[in-house]
Order: sequence, then C-alpha cells, then structure tokens
Amino acid sequence: MSSSQRHSQARNRRLSNVRQRRQQHLLDVKVRSRRATQHQVRSAMGVLWKMVLVAGLCTGGYVGVREAAARLFFANPDYQVKTIELQTDGTLQREEMLKTADLHEGENIFSVNLAQIRDRLQQLPQADEVEVVRKLPNEIDIRIVERRPVAWITSETDITDPFASDAAFLVGRRGVLMKQKKLLPEYLGLPLILGCKTESLEQGKVIESPEAQTALELLRLTESSLLQTRFQIREIDISKSYYLLVTDKNHSRVMFALNDLEDQLRRLQVFLDYCDKTKQELETVNLVPQRNIPVTFTSPAASVINDTIAPAVEPRIMKAIPVHTLEARVRQDSGGHEPGAPAPKSRAASTPAPKAIRNQQKKAHKNNGEQ
Repeated sequence: MSSSQRHSQARNRRLSNVRQRRQQHLLDVKVRSRRATQHQVRSAMGVLWKMVLVAGLCTGGYVGVREAAARLFFANPDYQVKTIELQTDGTLQREEMLKTADLHEGENIFSVNLAQIRDRLQQLPQADEVEVVRKLPNEIDIRIVERRPVAWITSETDITDPFASDAAFLVGRRGVLMKQKKLLPEYLGLPLILGCKTESLEQGKVIESPEAQTALELLRLTESSLLQTRFQIREIDISKSYYLLVTDKNHSRVMFALNDLEDQLRRLQVFLDYCDKTKQELETVNLVPQRNIPVTFTSPAASVINDTIAPAVEPRIMKAIPVHTLEARVRQDSGGHEPGAPAPKSRAASTPAPKAIRNQQKKAHKNNGEQ
C-alpha cells in the first residue's frame, strides 16, 4: 500500500464515535431552542409596546379633538340656537309644535337631535310630513305638511252639526282621526261618515274598521274619477256591516257593497248617463247585485218648479157678472122709484147695468117704428 492511499484513509476516518455525535446534537438543539424563545419574547414585547403607543396616541388624539370640539363648537356661544323657523300649511300653532318637539332657544345647535325632533312631531295627528334642517350657525328650520281631512266621522247615526259635536272627528286619507282647535269654513262641506260603532274614536288613532276604510276608499275613487262633478257624496252610513248607504248632493241614495268599488262605480256611471239622456234624476239604486239592479228615477227639481210656475194647461178665467136685486131692476125699468121709498144708497145701485140700457134702447126704437 502506497503512502498516498494511507493518507486518504486517515482523512476519511471519523474523529468521534456514535455516542459523542449524539451528545453534540443534543447540545446544539438546546442552544437553538433557547435562542428561539428569546427571539419570540423580544418580538412579543415589541408588538405590545407598539400597541400601547398606538393606544396612547389614539386616546390623546380623542381627548384633544373632543376638547377642541367642545371649545370651538359645543361651548361656543356663536352656535347657540337663536332662531327657530316653523312653517306649516295648516292650523297647527307654534306653541303646540315647540312643546311637542321639546325645542328651546339657547341650546347648542350641535346638541340638537334632529331625528328625535322629527319623530316627536310626527306623532301629532295633524302632521303628515315633517322636515327638520340645521342651518349654521344658529338656526333650526322645521317644515310640516299637515294632513288634509277628507271627511267627518262619528259613531252617531244622526247628527246635524259636526262642528258642535264632541263625537265627530275629522279623518284624513290614511284614517288618522283629528280634532282641530281651529275649524276652517271649508270643513263644513266635507262628507259625513255615520254609524262607526265597531271601534272607539280617539284623536290620533288610526281607524281599522273595514266599513270606514271602504268609505274612505270610495271617497278617494270618486274624487279621482269623472264622477266628481256628477256624484258628490254628502253622507255615508256605515252602520250596517254588509253595505254602505251613500247620499249625494241631489239626495240620491245609492247602496254599495264592501268590495269591487270600481266595478260598482262603472255601473253607477251607466245610470247617470241614462239620466242625462232622459232628463231624469236618480232617486235610489242598489249596486250590490251585479244583475237586475233595482233602481228608481224621479223628475228633476227644476222641471217640478217650472210646472208649478207655468202649468201646461192654461186655467180658464171667468169674468165677473154684476149682481142686482129685483127691486133695483124694477126701478131701472120704470125709470124712477116709488114715493116714500128711500133714496138709493150707492151709485152702483142707481146706475143701470149696461145690458139693461141696451134692452131699453131696443124697446124705444121698436115703439118708434110702430108709431
């Protein structure tokens, strides 16, 4: 064996046995695990300090911004409410609206909760739409669109003056009951819904009676159709649970079922057209049945008045005939009066009638002819 081969074998020989290699590996693992733990601890502490720093900065920023906002806006006297502008298209009073909204002058304009004020005003029975606007630096504008009443409603079946009755309420299109403190003259011409006894009537309540809801729907349909000028409703009796008895301005009485109002109005249109062609007035009609509808007609009021003033047959006028006593006729024929008889008391008694004069003249001519 050469020297070079012996040298290569010496270099390839292991310097440690298996046990020594295992011990060296264990020591290396322990050193590495200790370093990894220290590295993880340092990383966690770094993240924690960063979080604390960020939280401190946020807290400081929040406190600073809040203090600045308080000094610049909330505690600034320039942003106190000095003007409250209220606009309404109805009869709501300013004091009533401010009391309901719980809004006062002198409050900070940024501390006013606009949504809360709008919800409070929306609870008013007269309020239909509410808009609240903040105008810097010191003004709050409130605009209210009030509900328009479309009818009177009462639980009574006979009422003469809804203005003076405590049992009568104004009702809007959506069925909200109202009691107006200031009654307008235009409310006198509103239709009257009678006999709502299925539920109690209170201000601000929404009526849920099927009969009352059908009556409101009927009013809406007649106003939006061509029947508005020809069929103007004055009363709707809903005391019956299966039909509505409607009376219009011409005192025509029409009975409606609680369903299919549009179809019934079309049938009513046919009868009104027939009345226009025949110069008659509708007196009663029952629209509940779909066929063989009971209907009665009457003469127009104008024709009845005209017949009374100018009758078709001219009455015969008799002329007055003078009446005289027998003695006056005898005196007229004799041309005088008996001795001792009292003188005529009147000119009418002493003056002969025109017919007697003509007879005397004929007799005189006849005697002259005979002579």
